[in-house]
Amino acid sequence: MKVCIIIPVFNEQDFIKKSVESLIDQTIKPAEVIYVNDNSTDNSKNIIRNLIGNCEWIRVIDHKSVQEHVPGSKVIEAFNFGLKNLETQFDIICKFDGDIILPKNYIEKIIEIFNEKEKVGIAGGNLYVQKNGKWIYENIAAKTHVRGPIKAYRAECFNDINALKSSIGWDTVDVLLAQKKGWLIYTDKKLIVKHLKPTGQKYSLHSKILQGESLYKMRFGFILSILSLLKSSLNNYSLSRLFFGLIGYCVSFLKQKPFIVTDEEGVYIRNFRWKVIYKKYLKF
Repeated sequence: MKVCIIIPVFNEQDFIKKSVESLIDQTIKPAEVIYVNDNSTDNSKNIIRNLIGNCEWIRVIDHKSVQEHVPGSKVIEAFNFGLKNLETQFDIICKFDGDIILPKNYIEKIIEIFNEKEKVGIAGGNLYVQKNGKWIYENIAAKTHVRGPIKAYRAECFNDINALKSSIGWDTVDVLLAQKKGWLIYTDKKLIVKHLKPTGQKYSLHSKILQGESLYKMRFGFILSILSLLKSSLNNYSLSRLFFGLIGYCVSFLKQKPFIVTDEEGVYIRNFRWKVIYKKYLKF
């Protein structure tokens, strides 16, 4: 199976070296890798170019966007730019971040998953962060959820969900839409990926507001949105996530901002989320 990887990069000079090296050292090389330098103001681009050397399957291209890190839209616009520049017809398309260290067999295992499990549409490992000298699970989502920095999609699934939404919440709605289409989501918990820049460090206050906006755009509804924001606040020990997330949701509602899913998809998403809550918390 041909694997293509697109990696948006924005000011990752402190982490990109180890990330690129882990990709070059893979036991099975991808067919094509594109690093999308997304208007970086640091030395990220030069570091990548110096590392890839004669690896003809890796390229760096430039994409001009806003300099502020806007969760969701900025990274997916860069990803889509990379997608348009791919020269390989892929069987698996991956969206990775530039601040991760992959185990040497990551690509090999991803190919193995898709080969052995025909109904799996999205796959990945688990993200770990360093704390007090130890690598521990980055506990901001269930281990069954394939996180945004390490997403791998079967081509057919990627097409079924109509690619990725250029909005915060893209790495939630992709899973929900894939499941609606009958695809399975698979995480290999033995595939430990080191996350050098924990989620949230790069986000501004504005991103907390955008989280509420994303829930509105995914048609979660008010009650489900409150529960989701509350869970995020508790996991991150930050009640400000709940407060500013609710502001984002309410402002989006008052301005009637456009949804990123259809009415039908919204009904499915709400029903699915309530079933998960019932199964996990309310069933006796």
